[in-house]
Amino acid sequence: MKIKTINERLTFWREVYEKYKAAYVALIENNVKFYVVDDRQLTRYDIDVIEEMLEKAEEKVDEYEAMLEGQAPRKAFGVIPMGWYSPIYK
Repeated sequence: MKIKTINERLTFWREVYEKYKAAYVALIENNVKFYVVDDRQLTRYDIDVIEEMLEKAEEKVDEYEAMLEGQAPRKAFGVIPMGWYSPIYK
C-alpha cells in the first residue's frame, strides 16, 4: 500500500477516535443527554457502541502506524485443540 494512502487512512481513524472519545467523555461526565457524531445521535445507552468504536479505531491506528514503520499488519489466527476423545482418533 502506498505511504500516501496509509497516511490518509491513519488520519481518518485518528479523527474517528477523537470524535468518539469526545462523545464518551461528554456522556460519562453527564454534561449532555445525547451527543452527535457526524449524523449519528448517541446517548448514555450507547456507551457500549462507543467503546467498540474506540477499540476499533485504536486497532486501526496501531495497524497503520505499524505499516508506516515497515512492520506487517498483525494477523489473527485461532487454534482448535484436539483431544483424545475426538472422532479422528477412533
